Amino acid sequence: MKIYTKTGDAGQTGLFSGTRIAKYDLRLHAYGTLDELNSHLGLLRDQIPAEWDAVRAELAQVQSDLFALGSHMANDLPEMVARLPHIDPAWIARLEAAIDRMDLDLEPMRNFLLPGGHVLVSQCHVVRTVARRAERWVVQLVDQLGADDVPLPEPTVAYLNRLSDYAFTLSRWLGKQLNAPEIPWISKA
Repeated sequence: MKIYTKTGDAGQTGLFSGTRIAKYDLRLHAYGTLDELNSHLGLLRDQIPAEWDAVRAELAQVQSDLFALGSHMANDLPEMVARLPHIDPAWIARLEAAIDRMDLDLEPMRNFLLPGGHVLVSQCHVVRTVARRAERWVVQLVDQLGADDVPLPEPTVAYLNRLSDYAFTLSRWLGKQLNAPEIPWISKA
């Protein structure tokens, strides 16, 4: 299979139905940002030391989850929904359990924190902020879908919201494991 098809050279791409839409369409912003988020997660996962294989496995699972979510965003055929990966609300509970597990090792926050202190901490913050942007695009997409459009699975927005919380907590947990300083934001006001 060739990697280039030339079908997007005119600024359009195809949905599952074959319908051509502009590359600036809201759907593309939404699932394109999921793709970007997935790439940042891969970079983070690749930098995690082998001693934290459980965290690397969590990140790989999140990457798989994001592919599933993206497939629903590219779908405009009601009959296709049953053939797409099931989006399970238990994915949110999985992220919450990971957040709670890591939080047990952390001191309560007393300030807002500036991203930084270690490259892994900073990469977690990149993941967090891209997850927030993906969430904003998805919320806008959900709000603009018409009655005839295929709706996104219910837990999509909540999953992205929790994923950004997971990335923030992971930044703090990794920082503690690496003895990296937390950098408090001190207001000059």
